[in-house]
Amino acid sequence: MPHVLTVNAGSSSIRFALFAAGARQVRLLDEKIERIGNEAASVTADRLLQKLKAQCSIAVPDAIGHRVVHGMLHTQPERVTPGLLEELRRITPFDPEHLPREIALIEALQHRFPNVPQVACFDTAFHRRMPAVATQLPIPRRYLAKGVQRYGFHGLSYTFLLAELKRLGDPAAVRGRVILAHLGSGASLAAILDGCSIDTSMGFTPAAGLVMGTRSGDLDPGLMSYLALTESMTAAQFQSMVNHESGLMGISQSSADVRDLLEREGADARAREAIDLFCYQAKKWIGAFAAALGGVDTLVFAGGIGENSAPVRHRICDGLRFLGIEIDDPLNRRHAAQISTGSVAVRVIRTDEESVIADLTGRVLAMIDAGVAT
Repeated sequence: MPHVLTVNAGSSSIRFALFAAGARQVRLLDEKIERIGNEAASVTADRLLQKLKAQCSIAVPDAIGHRVVHGMLHTQPERVTPGLLEELRRITPFDPEHLPREIALIEALQHRFPNVPQVACFDTAFHRRMPAVATQLPIPRRYLAKGVQRYGFHGLSYTFLLAELKRLGDPAAVRGRVILAHLGSGASLAAILDGCSIDTSMGFTPAAGLVMGTRSGDLDPGLMSYLALTESMTAAQFQSMVNHESGLMGISQSSADVRDLLEREGADARAREAIDLFCYQAKKWIGAFAAALGGVDTLVFAGGIGENSAPVRHRICDGLRFLGIEIDDPLNRRHAAQISTGSVAVRVIRTDEESVIADLTGRVLAMIDAGVAT
């Protein structure tokens, strides 16, 4: 079986895994490199390969799959070519927080493995079938021609969660109304109707939607003008603020980690306010998506917070009985696979973006071997 290395690059850490890809995937390695900061991609690539060499006997993978956060209009994974890299460089202004590092890592690994095919798996592809009413931004129409619209992200996670719902036999995954909540340092929700994304909380960039660890989520656009006038804040400074100094960190002034904030909330009003706002906004998005879907059959919690924080799940679901959402506290505290007692199935599913990257990369590799792709 071919061996596929998956690379999932975030703003401060990288998850990577090695799979024996085939009819049935076998995960051989699962690792994370944290605190990469402004480290050069070549250094990060060396650290990754050192860990790979130290922990398994596979010196050279057969293919490398990358999570690429922004893919604009791409609907399928694609083999990395000079043309695709040039396109990704051109659209870097769409996602300056992720694309530069992702491109640099692709190039660094390309330098070390020049004959190994690399595949870009786009986070935005999952949402490409959203209706126009969910993608249009209410700004002058001329910007639509330049690609300025709502895209949505976390698509690889949502791909896994929807497939897992099908595997579990949940009928709503195929014909029904599902709300997927990927709640982590980056957080978003998606509304799924009959297996297709019809709306999602993130928009033009991953900074939109729900309040996150250090990202603001949705803001009044007049705020940028106000800060420019009162503090002479530049666009670059505003970009940095809403991505790195806001969200839970900005409100609490102490931590972007929900675990820390839950520990402190009894004695620290700012920590409590940060948790309250996160849960309140998630609850509002669930209500909004229930309206868009005409109801809800299944709600899924995933991501680091969604999978591991029973208090957050409880607070988000509290008061949603009118939608049929009720959870059983003992089941919730045990992080059971299904925690609901109401008419809506409320599930906790551990997401796995790496397995999706490996699967998509394996498919492209098979097409290359068959001569269908180059």
